[in-house]
Amino acid sequence: MQKILFATSEVYPLIKTGGLADVAASLPRALLKLGQDVKILLPAYSSVLEKAKTTGVKEVAKIEVDGNSISLKQTRLPGTKVIVWLVDIPEFFEREGNPYCGPDGNDWIDNHKRFYVFAKVAELIALNQVNLDWQPTIVHCNDWQTGLIPALLSLHPNRPATVFTIHNLAYRGLFSHQAFAELNLPTVFWHHERLEFYGQMSFMKGGLAFADFITTVSPSYAQEIQRPEFGCGLDGLMRYRKDSLTGILNGIDTDEWNPGTDPHLSCNYNRRTLGSKIKNKLALQEELGLTVDAEIPLFGFVGRLVDQKGVDLILEQMNQFLNLKCQLVVLGSGFPHYEKALKSIAEQHPAKVAVTLGYNESFAHRIEASSDVFLMPSIFEPCGLNQLYSLRYGTLPVVHAVGGLRDTVCEQTLESEAAEANGFVFGGATSEELFAAVQRAIFLFQKKDQWKKLQLNAMSQDFSWDASAKEYLAIYNQITPQ
Repeated sequence: MQKILFATSEVYPLIKTGGLADVAASLPRALLKLGQDVKILLPAYSSVLEKAKTTGVKEVAKIEVDGNSISLKQTRLPGTKVIVWLVDIPEFFEREGNPYCGPDGNDWIDNHKRFYVFAKVAELIALNQVNLDWQPTIVHCNDWQTGLIPALLSLHPNRPATVFTIHNLAYRGLFSHQAFAELNLPTVFWHHERLEFYGQMSFMKGGLAFADFITTVSPSYAQEIQRPEFGCGLDGLMRYRKDSLTGILNGIDTDEWNPGTDPHLSCNYNRRTLGSKIKNKLALQEELGLTVDAEIPLFGFVGRLVDQKGVDLILEQMNQFLNLKCQLVVLGSGFPHYEKALKSIAEQHPAKVAVTLGYNESFAHRIEASSDVFLMPSIFEPCGLNQLYSLRYGTLPVVHAVGGLRDTVCEQTLESEAAEANGFVFGGATSEELFAAVQRAIFLFQKKDQWKKLQLNAMSQDFSWDASAKEYLAIYNQITPQ
């Protein structure tokens, strides 16, 4: 049995800004189911402490780090048996905004200190220096916020093994040399083979350079990040570490995302009752003021309104899209110019386009269930979860052939088997190719028998965490003494 300290900056339902939170909730549960001893380590943001009251919170240790007095609190992940340790540093985590930036959208200026102290606590727990009478055999770190943990542990000969998972290489955790100096890290770390990155410090690079094994969240993304166009300046390091790098496709929480039992839906359905899916669409059309018509294909988009998600491609083909018999519902937030452009389109075409800014978990579930087609034209996508939710709900995705989208969505072509087809795929990141895929989807939507076959293909796939968790466990066993 492995003892796993799973370090993350967010975990659903305690705190969520993106897909990392979903993974951090599901993978530890799947590992626990496999008989492993898993503890999640999470910063005690004030909102987390509030939500954790429902399952109870108790202090289990007091820790001193560089003059900071830290309380380590224990709770459980709601609805599970997974223990969560909360690193409570009030001056770092009691603040408005999200974990990484303030209400104005700008990064917190002390992020380097906040996540350095978090890493130091992880280091002390990993070395069994916090009087918890529990020492992990594996420390599993996730994204740049935890990147210093493998670096710090590398300084100790009798340390646990470390795994570092890249959820999105574009967020590298970059800080100035002055920030590096403020943290009093060993000067040996300021080197191009360690934390230094073109004159800056990269937390992400700490994980990539020092972890015993690196994973990322889909097989295709593991290959892509070894190339300059996707490597974000770290492709050379990725090629150097390729023998200790693999891609494991994320799973999804199949209890949370289950159209047969989902409490957020107007009408539940499954593969045998697929005809009931339409009731969700009609209800959503009416609620949003769209033309209520089962025969109009409804396209959904849920995600951050940023460059990566292909919002430019959607906007560039919008005039052509509006000339087709179809509708679009959008949920998301991000860059102000995208928000403004989409709201303007919705105001001019209220019967065809509905835009809701912000994020609402319940509404996201309803869009997945109500839409006929899910738009996901990401410029790059390490794994993607929304296409997996869509497939589970019989909503056929239109995706750009990158990363996890390439690994999970297949369009029927002369070369591919019809039995595998579950959506629509375009190869080039252009609005023309996206629009052509949209047209193919609308054309096939009219062919009810073929459409239903694709839906059944999509809904019959297994995207649970069971298989992926076994792959992670195999890596843990590979890098620890037997």
